[in-house]
Amino acid sequence: MPRRMLRTRSRKRVSVRTPGGRVVTHYKEEKPGYPRCAICGDKLRGIPREKPRKLSRTEVRVSRLYGGNVCHRCLRYGLEMGVAREWGLETPPIYGRTS
Repeated sequence: MPRRMLRTRSRKRVSVRTPGGRVVTHYKEEKPGYPRCAICGDKLRGIPREKPRKLSRTEVRVSRLYGGNVCHRCLRYGLEMGVAREWGLETPPIYGRTS
């Protein structure tokens, strides 16, 4: 009987022949989904599709403000909104996207 965490139909099964001649079932590890932006939900570029424990700290995040959490478009829009609020502008500049 497999371990409790392996008892699910979502894991792929692979038949493997052992050196002793038996055929056993191995369960393939699930690959996680792509990391997503916390605001718009787009895929984050530059971050590999792996579990965080297999990656170093510099591979998990992009070296920029909110890197690894927010995409570049949402970050730019948020910074422009903050500057417009600080300067007292009624309508901040909008470049194609208003999410």
